Amino acid sequence: MLTRHGLNSKSGAVSVVMACYSMDRLRGIVSAVHSISAQTLQPAEIIVAVDHNRALVHTLRREMPDIRVISYEDGPRGASGARNAGVAVVSTPYTAFIDDDEIADSNWLSELIKPFADERVVGTGGRYRAVWRSPKPGWFPDEFGWVVGESFQGMPIETSRVRNVWSGSMAVRTAAFRAVGGFRVGFGKSGERSQPEDTDLCIRMAELGNDFHWMYVPTSVIDHDIPVERSTFRFFLARCYSEGRGKIELRDDRNGSEELDDERDYVRSVLTSGLRRYVLGGRVSLSRAAAVVAGIVSAGMGALSAVVCRRRHFVGP
Repeated sequence: MLTRHGLNSKSGAVSVVMACYSMDRLRGIVSAVHSISAQTLQPAEIIVAVDHNRALVHTLRREMPDIRVISYEDGPRGASGARNAGVAVVSTPYTAFIDDDEIADSNWLSELIKPFADERVVGTGGRYRAVWRSPKPGWFPDEFGWVVGESFQGMPIETSRVRNVWSGSMAVRTAAFRAVGGFRVGFGKSGERSQPEDTDLCIRMAELGNDFHWMYVPTSVIDHDIPVERSTFRFFLARCYSEGRGKIELRDDRNGSEELDDERDYVRSVLTSGLRRYVLGGRVSLSRAAAVVAGIVSAGMGALSAVVCRRRHFVGP
């Protein structure tokens, strides 16, 4: 049973939405919901939006009758549409998002909504702490934590203004989210495809008003489950490729190269500094240096493939 005790002055102001799609992840869904029900700041409502899976809807309604389970079947498959369907039934001024492979620290929600005291803040995001099912590979560079969904080396260590946050640990002003139409359906994560739907949303929401912006809150922490298959070098390269391709698609859709300024700064400062440190750090560090180079090349190949596809689209057969 989900309790409503321990409420403070912000109680009732925020609802939590989680998108899910697979019966195979039932255990993770239940664990994520329990971590939300144990928050020091209790949400007004927990809403689980199930993406095209009626069997999972029935199971969750039976197993957890105290949460709200909705079925998303009205649009293309993917987390973007499911999250939008969840927000459609939200009645609170703030909405927080969490994924079905995450466990929230008890203060995750209370920390996540603190920056909304500033009316210019349209959204916030928290820190991802990776929980590897297998040992973290020795070659894996900390600067590429985003590949597996982990806050990476080079991110702020104090609450800071940022261009974008990640959708698995995010809070928004509900009205602002709805004003831009929510996540872009058909652009995002679905199956093996991964596009930066969170970056796209953050940019569009920040454009709603003068000096509207997002805040990264490292004191708001979730533990993110990293399955064994994500610890392979093959996954690393594929994810870098997908990110490079997705960011070019985002830039072209928005008709502006300035959208990638953060990525350029990341390569120039974070990756360059990390590469220098690894090259000088011995045998194990050299493997990380090689991974940094491979990641940059793979992302570049993904970006190039997006450019080529776009040119073919305009030129025609």
